[in-house]
Amino acid sequence: MSQSSTTRRYTGALGTVPAPGLVLGGVCGIQFGAAFSPRIYPQVGAPGVVFLRLLIAGVLLCLLCCRRREAFGSVKGSWGTVTGAGALLAGHHLAFYEAVNHIPLGAVATIEFLGPFVIALAGSRRAVDLLPACLAVGGVLLLSGGGVPLAPVGLALAAVAACCWAGYILVSSRMARRISGSQGLAPAVLWAGLLSAPYGIAHAGSALLDPYVLAVAACVAVAASVLPYSFNLEALRRIPPRVFGVLTSMEPAAGALFGFLLLGQRLAWPQWLGIAAVACASLTATFLGARERRGSGVSAEGKRPHSTNPSPAENAPAAVPVD
Repeated sequence: MSQSSTTRRYTGALGTVPAPGLVLGGVCGIQFGAAFSPRIYPQVGAPGVVFLRLLIAGVLLCLLCCRRREAFGSVKGSWGTVTGAGALLAGHHLAFYEAVNHIPLGAVATIEFLGPFVIALAGSRRAVDLLPACLAVGGVLLLSGGGVPLAPVGLALAAVAACCWAGYILVSSRMARRISGSQGLAPAVLWAGLLSAPYGIAHAGSALLDPYVLAVAACVAVAASVLPYSFNLEALRRIPPRVFGVLTSMEPAAGALFGFLLLGQRLAWPQWLGIAAVACASLTATFLGARERRGSGVSAEGKRPHSTNPSPAENAPAAVPVD
């Protein structure tokens, strides 16, 4: 499927950036957007932010990734998967941004990160895989009871966001196998924006048309959606999932850092230790998974040499952040 000259230039520019830089740039963009969006919470609240961010991001992704006549034609026969991914994105964003309204961003990012972590451990069959699980549990305990009080409603919303993220990863992996490139992502994000429209409009009303609100929402959409999605897709073409998983393990720490720099949110040292424990759990699970694949003869790309029927677990893609 042909691309516009603008898309080709943009893709060419991404090709000049080292893959680790793309992943870390995407991580920082996601957390920057989450920390920047509370600037318009007084005007439109979290529902208004989510609606504008997803709608703007969906439109921009459609313009960037698809020709006008091809924007939706490429998903013919896969609309159920695309709409499912969009619904999970809408639920994830609403829960995530509402959670940030109650507890520090670093705590939200850490709990949410457990979604793909659980997926990574779901197929484990070895006792050694209990090590990262214990690290993660210990990290959450330190985070929730380590000093700065965390509102139960915020913790619950962050857990909902984690579940939606995990579901999105499973559905989007199916979407990626059915639809080439990022053609399915654009309509999925646009559908998520449309799903969030009733709640966002009912909550924010005419404030959604305020120029300042639109400017901040556009900044968040670009920084936390359009750029990270593009960065991660390009990076995954050049690095194995193991390396991608290691780099994205920085996300909880990035959330805590941007929460401190932009929102003045402080955490006690045991809570920082809890964030570090969850990141270490992700790193450990990543390396153990890579070691298991090497021991069973599975390559970094998830394919077993001389095998014609690899299992679904072997072909599972790396988790792409969608905050």
